Amino acid sequence: GATVITNLLSAIPYIGPTLVEWIWGGFSVDKATLTRFFAFHFILPFIITALVMIHLLFLHETGSNNPTG
Repeated sequence: GATVITNLLSAIPYIGPTLVEWIWGGFSVDKATLTRFFAFHFILPFIITALVMIHLLFLHETGSNNPTG
């Protein structure tokens, strides 16, 4: 699963293989990789929620520029 998905990134010219090795944390998927993926999946919803709240705050302060209301 994780190997196949991350290997898709290796198709990016010049930086692909280096990017995959950086994401894996080595030369293969192991415990460090799974720990990184778990941490990423845990923190991502909080990051998205914070960005949505910031967006709504700015939208509330500036008002909508929609001409129909």
